[in-house]
Amino acid sequence: MLENLKKDVCEIAKRAQRDGLCKHKSGNFSARDVKSGYIVITPTSVDRELLTPRDMIVMDLEANVIENLSGLKPTSESLMHITIYKTRKDANAIAHTHSMYATTFALLNKPIPAIVYEVANMGLTKGRVPVAPYGRPGTMDLANSVVDACMEAESFLMESHGAVAFDSQDIYEAFLKAAYIEELAQLYYNAVTVLQGKEPKSFAQEELQKWEYPKEIKIPEDSYVRLSIDRCTATYV
Repeated sequence: MLENLKKDVCEIAKRAQRDGLCKHKSGNFSARDVKSGYIVITPTSVDRELLTPRDMIVMDLEANVIENLSGLKPTSESLMHITIYKTRKDANAIAHTHSMYATTFALLNKPIPAIVYEVANMGLTKGRVPVAPYGRPGTMDLANSVVDACMEAESFLMESHGAVAFDSQDIYEAFLKAAYIEELAQLYYNAVTVLQGKEPKSFAQEELQKWEYPKEIKIPEDSYVRLSIDRCTATYV
């Protein structure tokens, strides 16, 4: 069941660990099958490098396990994933990470301002990466705590916990946003350090919304590039 989705979620979970966004079995990932509405989600307490697609668990949005071939338990933060999918009907993939710099600002309950223009691709609405209030991991309090933050932005922090990113396309795009959160957090930390505690200049949301692909670049309407999930190969049509 949903074998391709299982493979994609498994591969991204492994990549997140290799890239340093998750360590010591932390973090969790999921993707929604648009046709069935089921989600494929990572199991709890398993080293990412040992994961296989068979270990991925299929659930519905009422937290029922639909398929579990390995016998592993779904991540304890499944309720948080489900809440995001219910709140944001456009969300089809979620990446929750515990990366170093992003989690540092989560511990400080400090939103990260839009100090570089690349955040235009992070699904922000107020020129910042917001912080969801604290909720104990594995509880409905945590699941409910992310509602306002995920309504504001597709990339946000969880107070004293970590970072979350979601996307309407696929798990790779959600992972990419999570990586952007970490890069932005590190840049912000560096800038504040150099400025001895002063805030660096940031972009207003109005400026971020002005971005568009250059009209001067002419692309034939009958050609496009379809990228695979690992973005290592491209097929030209």
